[in-house]
Amino acid sequence: MMIGSGPRSGQAWNHGSPWLWLPVLCLLAFGCARLPDLNYLKVPLNEPLAPRMVNGNGVLSEKASSSLLPHQPGHARLDAKASAALEEAATGRPLIAGNKVTLLFDGPSTIAAMTAAASAARDTINLETYIFDQDALGLAFADMLISKQREGVQVNIIYDCVGTLGTPQAFFDRMQQAGVRLLPFQPVSPMHRLGRWRINNRDHRKILVVDGEVGFVGGVNIASAYSRSSLFRSHAKPASGVGWRDTHLQIEGPAVAALQWMFLDNWASQKEESPPERDYFPRLTDQGDKVVRVLRSQPGSNREIFKAYYLAIQGATKSVHITAAYFVPDVQIMKALVEAARRGVEVKVILPSVSDSWLNSQAAHSYYLQMLEAGIQVFELKTAVLHAKTAVIDGSWSTVGSTNLDMRSFLHNKEVNVVVLGDAFGHDMETAFRDDLKDSTEIHLESWKRRPKLQKFKEWLARLLAYWL
Repeated sequence: MMIGSGPRSGQAWNHGSPWLWLPVLCLLAFGCARLPDLNYLKVPLNEPLAPRMVNGNGVLSEKASSSLLPHQPGHARLDAKASAALEEAATGRPLIAGNKVTLLFDGPSTIAAMTAAASAARDTINLETYIFDQDALGLAFADMLISKQREGVQVNIIYDCVGTLGTPQAFFDRMQQAGVRLLPFQPVSPMHRLGRWRINNRDHRKILVVDGEVGFVGGVNIASAYSRSSLFRSHAKPASGVGWRDTHLQIEGPAVAALQWMFLDNWASQKEESPPERDYFPRLTDQGDKVVRVLRSQPGSNREIFKAYYLAIQGATKSVHITAAYFVPDVQIMKALVEAARRGVEVKVILPSVSDSWLNSQAAHSYYLQMLEAGIQVFELKTAVLHAKTAVIDGSWSTVGSTNLDMRSFLHNKEVNVVVLGDAFGHDMETAFRDDLKDSTEIHLESWKRRPKLQKFKEWLARLLAYWL
């Protein structure tokens, strides 16, 4: 997602934004980063015989771990154990068993669930967000957090300084005066962190952890734009304006500790005063049967999410179903998608027809011809701003998070994704994907070839800026 994109006070940040000069400044100041070459993942690694799997009681035995992995058909290129071990070897993150994972669709249901959990907090609320607007929804959420702070619950917030550029400082001052601890991530002014100023590196995560026991992660920011639901699973017409289609997760169980650690580690990375001491890591017991892997991405890191996506697509045998708000993939992800389609895997991608980023939309269009010619089916979601970032592969590997399939998310942003293994959760993801297909229009190769020359020029121009989108 381009710096400054996303809803600002209910309005799209359009292509005329003055922030478009930032890529030039950043290029001159810092040069270009590169994603790692993943060719080594195509040959056998010295992965462990079985993936590590942990729960609230510690490391599970190989036998117990194997029983919790999804069943793979005999013709699969890799069985579930080998796939999980390979993903662990590439990302360094173990599987976490014993979780309850709830799918939340669109802003209203997500905000309602987050508000209910935070309102019941007894000790701590940790919130990390890209956008926190001073609008009706933002004010109501801030009031709830202030109320909890006054009750004695410690509230800690990390907010991105570009994502909240349009939010008045007084909005945050009011929370701080009530005792809420605030950390602005990467302030825009270079004077704030002399020698450590990285304006192009943003915190795009959306994490909420309540009492160290309930966690939320996905694509929903704290802004009124997300209070308008899409037509997902509804035959009603939107009351006013265009709705936003998004996906979020609510997690209970041992995996919440991984989200909590990610939040506190990010706070420490900014070298500011630590949040007040509380019991951030209570003992967590099994709450369900879901096996997950919590992945993070950040500048200079192991590129965990990028590698996990690549491995899952490369290992697909039946289907790759992706829903992407911003689609500007690197050459390796695109090659993996094309190769999957050519070996007979059903590859379907749902992209926006209505976007909050004009340039990103045009850049995505520049990939359509290559995908269509390879046999990838491309769909555009109608009547809603698509903001979800999800995938389900072979019906048993699913991911939901904040990561867009673009260079910015993989290289420059702090992101978080949760991988959920299992046929039951995969079935729910597939059902949601099919429901989105009903509200989408398929793009066909022959008609796409006949698009106007001006459209082709716009795509070419946006593709030149792909690295910065």
